[in-house]
Amino acid sequence: MSSSTTIPLSVLDIAAVDSAGDPVAALAGARELASAADVLGFERFWVAEHHSLHGIASSVPAVLLGAIGERTSRIRIGSGGVILPNHSPYSVAEAFSTLATLFPDRVDLGIGRSGADPVLAHALGRAPGEAFAEAMEELLGFLGDGFPDGHHYQQLEALPRPPVAPGVWALGASVRSATEAGRRGMPYAFAHHFFNSRGAQEALAAYRDAFRPSPQAERPHAIVTVFTVCGQTSRQARRLADPALFPVLRLDGASPAAPLPSLEEAAAYDWSVPERAAADALLASQAVGDSDEVRRALTELLETTGADELMITNNVTDVKEKIASLERVRALAGSLPAPGRVTA
Repeated sequence: MSSSTTIPLSVLDIAAVDSAGDPVAALAGARELASAADVLGFERFWVAEHHSLHGIASSVPAVLLGAIGERTSRIRIGSGGVILPNHSPYSVAEAFSTLATLFPDRVDLGIGRSGADPVLAHALGRAPGEAFAEAMEELLGFLGDGFPDGHHYQQLEALPRPPVAPGVWALGASVRSATEAGRRGMPYAFAHHFFNSRGAQEALAAYRDAFRPSPQAERPHAIVTVFTVCGQTSRQARRLADPALFPVLRLDGASPAAPLPSLEEAAAYDWSVPERAAADALLASQAVGDSDEVRRALTELLETTGADELMITNNVTDVKEKIASLERVRALAGSLPAPGRVTA
């Protein structure tokens, strides 16, 4: 666990697109947000892999990270994550080795195992889900662990060979994924930011119990990601967060595959009492509000999980508001609990 007295703060982004915007603006906004996070002193800036969703522009993390790396100088950049069954381990190793050569000692490779529908799986040439463990071992071999004598990939290298290999992270949202990460000796990120997420406390405890030192990490290090919008007021924060709730609750015919409603469209929606209650329930475990409310929510999450690092994320499409939220969260860092301490 971290020995620092100040919790490291990081950012996860998906280059969200709303009905009033376009992917060009969303990708430009992701670069601008990363640049701001770099200047503000955030630890990492990760982007997520998603496919065939008009509301998300971060389909190919490695490509977007190349552009982000050029706009930043200090912050670690990475995937949160690459869905390994969608790719050959060798191609992932080559892509992230190239990034790590372009941006030495700044690249993270977060690996997930999310499912896919059959049509998408076919289009991607996706490997079977049960091959995940084998694919992970191959990826680690290509990135530096190597292969035993007689292995059919023993003579194959993922080039270029960077000065420092990418840091490889396991991602998940379950006790099972946390336990697997611990047994492999990998740093781990838990997706608490999924609405209706449960089990962060149990997962991180299982991760620490299962952890065995490895070439990837000498000691456990756990990130918890949390949906966070820190506004000037609680009302403003809720207004900024509301569009992200529409596809989850299927409000006004919203679909997860479509662009998010704009802020104006969401503000004009006539919420029923049950709908607003459902929205409140989704946000109850996240961190949405003014600075005091966000501080309390993040403090509770840190005290119950003992996370070593917090990674904040949201689907706000107004980049200026998104940066303002980052600035307010960054200002809270000194008042949050120290990393790695479970007090509840």
